[in-house]
Amino acid sequence: MSSNPIAGTVASLIPRAKEELTELVAFKSVADFDQFPRSESEGAARWVADTLRAEGFQDVAVLDTPDGTQSVYGHLPGPQGAKTVLLYAHYDVQPPLDESAWATPPFELTERDGRWYGRGAADCKGGLIMHLLALRALKANGGVPVHVKVIVEGSEEQGTGGLERYAEEHPDLLTADAVVIGDTGNFRVGLPTVTSTLRGMTLVRVQVDTLEGNLHSGQFGGAAPDALAALIRVLDSLRDEDGSTTVEGLAREARWDGLEYDEGQFRDDAKVLDGVELIGSGSVADRLWARPAVTVLGIDCPPVVGATPSVQASARALVSLRVPPGVDAAEASKLLEAHLRTHTPWGARVTTEQVGQGQAFRADTSSPAYTAMAEAMAVAYPGRRMQHAGQGGSIPLCSTLASLYPRAEILLIGLSEPEAQIHAVDESVSPDELERLSVAVALFLRAYSAG
Repeated sequence: MSSNPIAGTVASLIPRAKEELTELVAFKSVADFDQFPRSESEGAARWVADTLRAEGFQDVAVLDTPDGTQSVYGHLPGPQGAKTVLLYAHYDVQPPLDESAWATPPFELTERDGRWYGRGAADCKGGLIMHLLALRALKANGGVPVHVKVIVEGSEEQGTGGLERYAEEHPDLLTADAVVIGDTGNFRVGLPTVTSTLRGMTLVRVQVDTLEGNLHSGQFGGAAPDALAALIRVLDSLRDEDGSTTVEGLAREARWDGLEYDEGQFRDDAKVLDGVELIGSGSVADRLWARPAVTVLGIDCPPVVGATPSVQASARALVSLRVPPGVDAAEASKLLEAHLRTHTPWGARVTTEQVGQGQAFRADTSSPAYTAMAEAMAVAYPGRRMQHAGQGGSIPLCSTLASLYPRAEILLIGLSEPEAQIHAVDESVSPDELERLSVAVALFLRAYSAG
């Protein structure tokens, strides 16, 4: 790869990229302002806007989106008559979870064993750096051959729909011939991969109430209806004996017909403990990319430390349901809420509230943009052919862009390969992957402009 001028330029820019990623990771930009200060996210948005201006972008704007967060937009004009490509990343991140469990502080980019550790390093602050490296390499080698729009979202991880609604209200803003979403990842390090499908998702909060107030478990336990026990039963009804998701009315037998995922490799990637079985039926790829999957994200109930001998009057949980392409997320949400209500025992009062939603996505992999990306990845990863994989996660903006701009070609790539451990403790990015994928984006823009 080093004989390619683009690759040589990107390699020379990696030290600067590390400095910038260090600055960006330092912002605790979790878009949950009950947990983290809004100022952290606003600071990250300003950093992105300032960086785009320094790169020569025009019309740079910090957009106030309807969910109360900010996304950053910029436009870099290309040659007259050239195609337009939209580059996407997000600067918001997942909470760090147990900060004491990190080997190094989550908001300090730290190099260790050839990887850079920090929350957002791969998902998806590194994605923005990837786009910047590609553009800088093109500028140093003849110029950027397309019009470039960049949009950097501020609440992707929360699924609150701010940027989607903003785009719907301002449909001219993000129009493009092709969109490169820098928020997925290679199937594994060194294997160039585009993500051709994404599951959609819905988030539902469920609350069970049984009593006017907590009661002494000795005096009333055994007859008084326990809200926490009722909630546990409701949540247990969402899975079969083998762990398969069983939301009534939701199909769960679909098959995946692309790249397969070896079960042993999945156990290693997921760090499943010895002797613990995987859940669900069908192949691993079926379970991850083609079928619905429910997860209980959290439960509000007394912690073990400090718990009193009480029958609980109220309990609630946050439930996530991932749905495959072909399933409408809004319909799936209705089925989930109906299931929760139907399976609540003892006549307990149950309320459900949808708190987030995003549609599934399926790309047209026969489009010219995919041909151009395959050419680019073959150079960036010598001797490797581009693979197509699904992703169990959701990027709600994809479906919004696909519906707003049905002619736009949408590609999903990124830095979140299995070793990155996104959303977990000790998230990291491979600088080698950052380098190769930056080369791929630059060469894609060249190949696509000429196609």
